[in-house]
Amino acid sequence: MPLKNGKVEDDFRIQKALPTINFLRKKGAKIILITHLGKGGETLAGVAKVLNKYVKAKFIPEVIGPKVRKVASEMKPGEIILLENLRNNKGEKECSLVFAKELAKLGNIYVNEAFPVSHRPDASIVLLPKLLPAYAGLQLEEEVKNLSHTFKKPKHPFLFILGGAKFSTKMPLIKKYLKLADYIFIGGALANDFLKAEGYEIGQSLVSDVNFGIKALLKNKKLIIPVDVVVKSGSKFINKKVNEVKKEEIILDAGIQSVKNLAPLIQKSKLILWNGPLGKYEAGGAKATKQILKLVAKSKAESIIGGGDTVALISEMKMEKKFSFVSTGGGAALEFLSNGTLPGIKALR
Repeated sequence: MPLKNGKVEDDFRIQKALPTINFLRKKGAKIILITHLGKGGETLAGVAKVLNKYVKAKFIPEVIGPKVRKVASEMKPGEIILLENLRNNKGEKECSLVFAKELAKLGNIYVNEAFPVSHRPDASIVLLPKLLPAYAGLQLEEEVKNLSHTFKKPKHPFLFILGGAKFSTKMPLIKKYLKLADYIFIGGALANDFLKAEGYEIGQSLVSDVNFGIKALLKNKKLIIPVDVVVKSGSKFINKKVNEVKKEEIILDAGIQSVKNLAPLIQKSKLILWNGPLGKYEAGGAKATKQILKLVAKSKAESIIGGGDTVALISEMKMEKKFSFVSTGGGAALEFLSNGTLPGIKALR
């Protein structure tokens, strides 16, 4: 979840885990919460503070060891403890069986309510469910059910809006959904690759350094790319046609006409899948994403939204309830949409 100076900026993912936590608490379970944060080295102390706004949970600043075992053994029914960041122990990312067995000693039942990291083959994701009776959390079940709507008999017309960066993770999605969807609108840094392949100047904008065979994709009439963009020129933000960008400028967002072109497609769609922002929102390129979010919210389409950055904007705009489903996953949602499953989901079988 987004953090600034150790403080949680958006607690959307905590809120989505609460139904499972509360269900177990009411049944008298002793609940030991384990989770990831960052790449390791970060503390969950700030997360514990936010969690305690919703449920009373004691924070234990250790992952495994005698102190953790002692606290776990003394728990009363309905009590909740939160262990320190699993990634602070190298056994987590190394998928160590020794580490997984240490964790398994603490409980009788394993529940995966960590969809956003279920694409990671980490010890707590793929080994723990093999050592204990394992179940999917309520939110994890919702993720699988709703995201599956986009590749199992999807409604038509079907519009897929794809933004963000990391072209390598998005390319399989583009190829898959060119077969499944009626239209794919490409925004964000991904659009820069397409504009460059079309022969347009993209200035100092973020672009992939690998050739993904984009020229062949551009022949597909289902594919829609921006016709205008917002660039940063010096300290100014200017809306320009895609053929007017200069070498010293940076593309930050989709332009006014591109948003207008998308509006009628949104209105007539019965299913809209969206992953990733349409601009570099932290640098002032959030306008198009916000405008399109409002249009999607007003439409009658089934709307399924994913991607950590897009979700942060939805939370900021207080629009979580305006869409059919908002996924907690970023990379996990992408991988699930591509492959139809994840290592963490397979491990539950």
